[in-house]
Amino acid sequence: MAIDNETVKRVAFLSRLKVEDDKIEPTKEEFNKILQWIEELNEINTDEVEPLISVNNVNLRMRNDEITTGNCREDILKNAPSAEYDYFAVPKVVE
Repeated sequence: MAIDNETVKRVAFLSRLKVEDDKIEPTKEEFNKILQWIEELNEINTDEVEPLISVNNVNLRMRNDEITTGNCREDILKNAPSAEYDYFAVPKVVE
């Protein structure tokens, strides 16, 4: 699969990145190199390899699940830059 200039522009738009017109060709070449590397990785036989859950073979210590006081909504919302209806208010990011 090869990436073309229109795909580079679409990916840039979706990721909210500004790619200048003179940078589209180098970006396309970089995307194609990444895809070629992924295709090389797909050629590796991993049938006998057991999947890893973690690179460390250490169990994490668990804390006790204890009930806390809770009901501190007002204190938490004091940290919010903006709040509405007892919730954090954030700017709209999806069109």
